[in-house]
Amino acid sequence: MTTHDVSRKPNHLSGQTSPYLLQHLYNPVDWYPWGPEALAKAKAEGKPIFVSIGYAACHWCHVMEHESFENPEIAALLNASFVAIKVDREERPDLDEIYMTAVQMMTGQGGWPLNVFLTPDGKPFFGGTYFPPEDRTGRRGFPAVLRLVRDAWLSRRDEIEGSASQITDQLREATKAPPAAPGATPAGAAESQAAAAELLKRLDPRWGGFGGAPKFPPHGAIALLLREHLRTGDDATLHAATLTLDRMAGGGMYDQIGGGFARYSVDERWLVPHFEKMLYDQALLVPVYVDAWLLTGKPLYRRVVLETLDFVRREMTLASGGFASSLDADSEGHEGAFYVWTPSQVEAALGEADAKLFDSIYGIDARGNFDGKSIPSLLGGSLAERAAASGTTEDALVARIAPMKAKLLAARGTRERPAIDDKVLTAWNGLMISALARAYQAFGRPEDLAAARKAADFVLGTLRRDGRLLATYRAGAARLPAYLDDHAFVARGLVDLYEAAFEPRDLEASRSLARSMVERFGDGAGGFHFTANDHETLLARTRSLWDGALPAGSGVAAEALLRIGLLTDDAGLAAEGRKVLVALRPSAARSPSAFTALLAAAAYDGGTAREIAIVGAPDDPATRALVGAARALYLPARAIACGEPGAAPRTIALLADKPLLAGKPAAYVCRNHVCDAPIADPETLIRKLRAR
Repeated sequence: MTTHDVSRKPNHLSGQTSPYLLQHLYNPVDWYPWGPEALAKAKAEGKPIFVSIGYAACHWCHVMEHESFENPEIAALLNASFVAIKVDREERPDLDEIYMTAVQMMTGQGGWPLNVFLTPDGKPFFGGTYFPPEDRTGRRGFPAVLRLVRDAWLSRRDEIEGSASQITDQLREATKAPPAAPGATPAGAAESQAAAAELLKRLDPRWGGFGGAPKFPPHGAIALLLREHLRTGDDATLHAATLTLDRMAGGGMYDQIGGGFARYSVDERWLVPHFEKMLYDQALLVPVYVDAWLLTGKPLYRRVVLETLDFVRREMTLASGGFASSLDADSEGHEGAFYVWTPSQVEAALGEADAKLFDSIYGIDARGNFDGKSIPSLLGGSLAERAAASGTTEDALVARIAPMKAKLLAARGTRERPAIDDKVLTAWNGLMISALARAYQAFGRPEDLAAARKAADFVLGTLRRDGRLLATYRAGAARLPAYLDDHAFVARGLVDLYEAAFEPRDLEASRSLARSMVERFGDGAGGFHFTANDHETLLARTRSLWDGALPAGSGVAAEALLRIGLLTDDAGLAAEGRKVLVALRPSAARSPSAFTALLAAAAYDGGTAREIAIVGAPDDPATRALVGAARALYLPARAIACGEPGAAPRTIALLADKPLLAGKPAAYVCRNHVCDAPIADPETLIRKLRAR
């Protein structure tokens, strides 16, 4: 993290809670947070607004701060002619979405830091991403950009305002809901099949992933391919998914010593990561590896899940039970310094014999593979392959290496740690609750369920006020009205938590959030706006459509609505979920692989989802055995409820009117609310669920 001369006078970011904003508190730039004060100042003084958007773990955001925003001469240029506003994109994704779209429209590209110039009434007219501190080949320096924009504003203001109005009109047009097609059908199998075909065409046949470098973890794509394999039996989809999962888990993008995934790989082999670790990547990849383990039984996938969750609990879990947003890429002033090794460092921690074995397995040598040091990876061969080559078993080799990893993790812990962005984001915590609950259902570790429970209690107790969610929490303050993602991700997380612990309060809380989401975010055409109907008025009210780094809120909302409908027989919420599938089907048909969250929701529509009701005392071993059987298979569209007959609330309709079987716990397998005969034997239940 950038250090600052606190003898300087702070700017207008005093009182903010975002670590990213506070990193800029002592910049000579007279930064303001987004809000009425800055916007009124721009209008009163007739100055254009300079908005710079980034986030705490963003490496190039730090670079631009050091090069430009800490430079007194550049700051003087900014302060004299502009009103400068700093925005944390993680706190204000609504602003980021609007102005990122505008910059992409103007330049054809985007990224962070995002730097955009606005008229005093907030309309964009020029922008870009990283600007260097001086002119470089093919790239104009930031001081030159500031002078050009200043001079153009002073000499051609009318022309600029006209152009800004045109860009704004295009933004608003892009956010309109498409007209409903008469007799429209919901997105489903056809679009999923088309998405799989798109992905298979783009598959890197050697290293996995879909396209060239840089490579981001394609969680939604892998989940879709696994579902398609189950639906069709096509081995090509399974191969594409498992190849990608194996390569990611073997590369340097996966932390071989401490667990968890970096944000992305800069090369095609998943070797050299952009070292920041984001909470959402852990939360989105864990369920995919869980599904792959359920489908294949491959030990690697189980290890990745457990190691990643251990990392999250160890390094990203706060005392409150909420989860921090990210870890920086940098420490000791260098990207990745915390994570790389030399042979001598490994030997100092392990001793000569163990270091020789560890180095040979994880590719650590004197040449290095990143700035003269080595990022540990398994690109020379998986543990299973190495075990077979040396005449031992994979389990034995894993056990042999485990104490070495523990020693190296302890040694790494003495280094300067990357900075942590310890704000709690409601949406990302919803994703992490899902991940923990899904992992608990597969592997049964009580610590995973406990972490999910504590996080859910924190979100519902601290980030919900008067029945409404807030978006972020830090330093004792919950703030900012929540967005669609907050509601959709938490609602789905609570359904997953209900299916892990079978506490009715989780399902009731999910249902309440879902109803609020439909009422306040619905766009009237079957989709959802990103902001609520009483949100601050911005330049445009965007709609959540396709997946990005996060799954589209509209797709996750549809899934939550359909699953709640299955469990509670709430036909109204189920109908709202189906309306999303109908409304977005034309878009999904045009670009199916961009709608993986929507297509995951579609698996719950059309009466194809398995509805599993298990009746019996929760602490009865026979009940637990049936629950374990229901969780033993890969069933991507499944609703499961469990409770004692007559004790469950009537709102959990899946359990209603289902008695014990001759006094013993029983499972009922249903489709479209029509149930087969009860089953008391776990093996029979597995055979029943395995049948198509």
